[in-house]
Amino acid sequence: MQINRRTLLKASLTASIAVSLTGCSLLPRKAGYQPERYAGAVGLPDGSFGVSTFNRTGDIQWQAPVETRCHSGCNRPGQKDILFFERRPGWSFYVFDAKTGRRRHRVMAQSGEHFVGHGVFSPDGRWLYATASRYEPGEGIVAVYDAEKDYERVNTFDLAGIGPHEITLHPDGNTLVIGLGGILTHPDYDRIKLNLDTMKPALILMDRRSGEVVGRFTPEHHHQSTRHVSVSSAGKIYVAFQYQGPLYETPPLLARIEEGRLREYQFDQNTQNALANYIASVVAHPENDLVAAASPVGGTAIIFRGHTGELVSRTRITDCAGIQALAGGDFLVSSGQGKLIRLSSRQPAGEIADLPLYWDHHLV
Repeated sequence: MQINRRTLLKASLTASIAVSLTGCSLLPRKAGYQPERYAGAVGLPDGSFGVSTFNRTGDIQWQAPVETRCHSGCNRPGQKDILFFERRPGWSFYVFDAKTGRRRHRVMAQSGEHFVGHGVFSPDGRWLYATASRYEPGEGIVAVYDAEKDYERVNTFDLAGIGPHEITLHPDGNTLVIGLGGILTHPDYDRIKLNLDTMKPALILMDRRSGEVVGRFTPEHHHQSTRHVSVSSAGKIYVAFQYQGPLYETPPLLARIEEGRLREYQFDQNTQNALANYIASVVAHPENDLVAAASPVGGTAIIFRGHTGELVSRTRITDCAGIQALAGGDFLVSSGQGKLIRLSSRQPAGEIADLPLYWDHHLV
């Protein structure tokens, strides 16, 4: 692990300020605020794909077609744009009018590159940062786009590693938080993992203006593929792993940066078994110390306390994956079976909607 401690200290101090950001993992901090809409990529019964938005009761507001499967997205602060990224591999991302669903742009990846499903905006909404891979050399990058110039590509930041995935923004407004999975893949070989013996996963902190890597944290085991990230309103950084080692092993799947290192959370054996070595989403709630994570492989969603790692609840939800925070302290969970579930630390999970579609792994 290496880190620029001055930068991290600055981030920790400024995190106490309630900065209103819009990203893939964060909600506006206004007390009592409840988003009117959520959005997710979907598969449809006829085999086609789209992006759907819905209100707090699960009613679809609009649904827009896309050419292939999308994964996750992000909102552009101060504007009506909502973006969704293709994945497996991601040859493009789509820009929609968040109110109507009208497609504004489809932006193609540069030659020799593909997106990996995630992106985040700068606080002013001008700069888009998207994780991507140069697949021939196996280089992970952050591609930078200027939203004010119809999403023109303007810069590229090197991650010095393989397989970036989720990216979000720290409340300091400057530090990008990136999960580097460490797994080498190539579009010609579908989803075959080509380097499991030598993979080097990491949680990366990057200065969004210069592209300088100011922190690199490695998990205890090289098979803990670092995939998903979330940051609390207090600036606490969480990471979720997808373990690539033997199935009979049940290592920690979640961690938090503490005192310059990754503190890994190990739950009781039944919970570890239920998570099936795979976390698809992790979200820190902006109003409290609760964190939710979901495993579609294990069909299990959990809530735990970020500060202590104490397990608060474990719920069986078939093919659950997407998570977002709800005002008041609860979480919204989506499943590949079309269900929307309210997950709470205070009462049993409750179904909000059961829709004729298949949610992908993330909610916006």
